[in-house]
Amino acid sequence: MTELQEGAPLIAPSSTDHPLYDSVVEACKTVYDPEIPVNIFDLGLIYTIAINDQNEVRVVMTLTAPGCPVAGEMPGWVADAVEAIPGVKQVDVEMTFQPQWGMDMMSDEARLELGFM
Repeated sequence: MTELQEGAPLIAPSSTDHPLYDSVVEACKTVYDPEIPVNIFDLGLIYTIAINDQNEVRVVMTLTAPGCPVAGEMPGWVADAVEAIPGVKQVDVEMTFQPQWGMDMMSDEARLELGFM
């Protein structure tokens, strides 16, 4: 396990001011965990969307559990969805379990859909 720099955020900030950011979010919202009827963005599985000046997108994501049956497939689903956006040059999807996903990372919409509100 790599040591985090003291004071560094556990989840890196996203490029929310990049013109492609909203399109990348919408693309992520088309991907679903087959066992949960909520998209992976609202589930809180997308930690960081970083987009550089060359329109190369880096998505850092997690899973609800490391043993998730689609663990090997979901990053490809995300990459396919984001690569389809006009203007995106390249997509890298990185899987992490730091920090571990928790139900508190879900959006209010996801909690409502799953009956937690």
